[in-house]
Amino acid sequence: MLATAEALGLLLDAARRVPERETIDTLDALNRVLAADVVSPLDVPPMHTSSMDGYAVRASDLANASENAPVTLTVSQRIPAGHAAQALAEGTAARIFTGATIPPGADTVVMQEMASVSDDGRVSFAQAAPAGDWITKQGADIQRGAVILPAGTRLTAQALGLAASVGCATLDVVRRVRVAIFFTGDELRMPGEPLEPGAIYNSNRFTLRALLENIGCEVSDLGIVPDRLDATRDTLRRAALGHDLILTCGGVSVGEEDHVKPAVEAEGRINMWQIAMKPGKPLAFGAVRRGEAAGGDPGDLGEAYFIGLPGNPVSSFCTFLLFVRPFLLRLAGVEHVTPRIYSMRADFSQKKGDRRNEFLRGRLNDAGGLDLFPNQSSAVLTSTVWGDGLIDNPPNHAISAGETVRFIPFSELLR
Repeated sequence: MLATAEALGLLLDAARRVPERETIDTLDALNRVLAADVVSPLDVPPMHTSSMDGYAVRASDLANASENAPVTLTVSQRIPAGHAAQALAEGTAARIFTGATIPPGADTVVMQEMASVSDDGRVSFAQAAPAGDWITKQGADIQRGAVILPAGTRLTAQALGLAASVGCATLDVVRRVRVAIFFTGDELRMPGEPLEPGAIYNSNRFTLRALLENIGCEVSDLGIVPDRLDATRDTLRRAALGHDLILTCGGVSVGEEDHVKPAVEAEGRINMWQIAMKPGKPLAFGAVRRGEAAGGDPGDLGEAYFIGLPGNPVSSFCTFLLFVRPFLLRLAGVEHVTPRIYSMRADFSQKKGDRRNEFLRGRLNDAGGLDLFPNQSSAVLTSTVWGDGLIDNPPNHAISAGETVRFIPFSELLR
């Protein structure tokens, strides 16, 4: 069995970015991945602006102002945001508002709270104003020619705002990763169908489809495949056409009814099988040939990547988050796919470690530590809803209350 870090490294080393790109409206680009750098064509702000409501003046005109001898100036113009400013005559002030253009000749802004307006519309100042006060310089945020969003950036709401701030109406993005998914198991039923003896509802179909869509994949759901080698091989052949990745759930263990591994070996190849982790040991990675094309490196026109997940619901959930998610993000062109891991206090004890790397479902408590879900079975999906994330526990390590553990929040793994 491969260690988790070794297995993840193997997957990421094999991943090749989807080559096709498309140009889409910036408004529609949330969670898409940039295919090219976004370079600013202008300074932001494009001119000197006021960061306060107040009065734009020359600092030299207020040099001798004091409470005993205030300086009174005529208001020569009013400058709202979005309006042109005229040059400021010496000995005058301009009424100015937040975001408005600083008029030529002015070199400081006095907040309106620090000015006194008389009935005749003139304004008085009882103290000097240093040059540069409350002025946002041209290019203070972004300078023309700067790369503001590098290729490989997954576009958040704030990234879209940043692109819009330099006038980008469209963005070049990597096309969505296309994933075909199917599920094996004669015992599987869909919600709404009756449960015969021995049957269970297919929760994995709902969990995994939602996880794929959350990443932004185009998903082809091929449904539930009978536990037969010929049916599994036929579905693999169909899934390979037009998809970047084939994702299966169930049938990758060593039982007589587990047909996915031999089916993939017949239609392509398996590069990795079994990981030293709990839950989720039987995870397979390889490739399936497309049509009659010969093999080759995964990602070329001849093959589709293949990942087979275990069938237990917590196992498939955890292996997706830890292996499939970063692999898919790398296919989409995202460079940084490793989640942040936090050092947290364990407010529980686990007297015996496992020989495998455990990923325990834990939850933050009001005292700033972590509680452990009492049943860590791979069949208890409740733990994934109760928990806030995964505790990454090394092999053969017992946990004592009060010690520091590694914690990966779901917020890092579900985006």
